Amino acid sequence: MRGYFGLGVEGISKPRNVGSLYRSAHAFGGSFVFAVAPAVNVREVYQSDTSEAAKHMPLYEYGNADDIQLPKGCKLVGVELCDDAVWMPSFRHPLQAAYILGPERGSLSPEIQEKCDHLVKIPTKFCVNVGIAGAIMLYDRQISLGRWADRPIRPGGPTEALPEHVHGGQIIRSREYTYDDKGE
Repeated sequence: MRGYFGLGVEGISKPRNVGSLYRSAHAFGGSFVFAVAPAVNVREVYQSDTSEAAKHMPLYEYGNADDIQLPKGCKLVGVELCDDAVWMPSFRHPLQAAYILGPERGSLSPEIQEKCDHLVKIPTKFCVNVGIAGAIMLYDRQISLGRWADRPIRPGGPTEALPEHVHGGQIIRSREYTYDDKGE
């Protein structure tokens, strides 16, 4: 899969939820994890993060929304059950993304929502545990951006193997490409 992603939380207060999120990020191939104004020491999450994700990828902590620093071109994607959010099955994931989820028993702050390039909601009847929501979002990214065999018409797995990837011809660029402040 091309691109990269990070996974973060705002105002989270339960170490096991942080651990679950960071473990999911690690399992799905995350590049970094982060926390904004955590109400827990995010380094004390090893009961649920048995992969010790923070030892294998960078962990960033920020005091508030204004402190967040993402790599150039990285889009901040808020996962929030709100009217302005796009339904996840209709959302195209950016190649370079940082997903952020809100606290338990709460929502992303207005400051974080304003900072987000995209807001996405998971199609559920009500809010699910923050650790579950993060795993669902990363699974959707994996399914959307990964290379998988087509689903068969009938129940069960694919009946044909995934065809070999065909590389295109050589591309020769005659000028340097630059990115603006938004990474486009």
